Amino acid sequence: MSSTPPYAIILDDHPLVARGVAEFLRSLRPDMEMRLATDAADCLQQVATHGAPALALIDFWLAEGAALGLIAQLRASCPGTAIAVMSGDDDPLLSERARASGAHGFLHKQDSPNTFAQAVHALLGGLTWFVPAGRVQPGGLRSRELPVTPAELGLSTRQGEILALVLLGQPNKRIALDLTLSESTVKEHVTAILQRLGARNRIEAITQLRGRRLVLATGPAG
Repeated sequence: MSSTPPYAIILDDHPLVARGVAEFLRSLRPDMEMRLATDAADCLQQVATHGAPALALIDFWLAEGAALGLIAQLRASCPGTAIAVMSGDDDPLLSERARASGAHGFLHKQDSPNTFAQAVHALLGGLTWFVPAGRVQPGGLRSRELPVTPAELGLSTRQGEILALVLLGQPNKRIALDLTLSESTVKEHVTAILQRLGARNRIEAITQLRGRRLVLATGPAG
């Protein structure tokens, strides 16, 4: 039986943040070793070298982009590891994406130390920790764009194509020409898109999707 103590790995491309989180975790769990990683490759290499960690805290936004792929990899290769995502971004979609990728929890960097401690104890106890819907206040700074597909917005492929042009400020007539559709068909789609997004007009739809980048499929529209 291995005598290697359990460890936590903290992945954040801001070294001071990673060290601060590690010191706080050490005060909560002095029995655990703390290891720092600077990017996804470093994290995976340390896991390969030291085995599965008891806890992995991963910043959602890394230098190479969103950490969703890494989360899925860790979940598959380390089924016993509690995986939590951290972010200072207020977009509630990040928490949803983290959960869908296999994370067990989502922590906001602006949370109090007491809340952070509660989350860590819950995660190490086999529980999950996600922010209740509606807790995050809207209107905060969203400095990066989160990719989102039409399907995730509840739209068809064709509606996604039309929405992409709406977001560029194109009128129905121009959209119809670009997509070889009748103007009335485009109008019907735009109405359905606005209803699905809960927006009263195009301006509200554009505002609602600020901070998100619409990703379209490369195949033909259905």
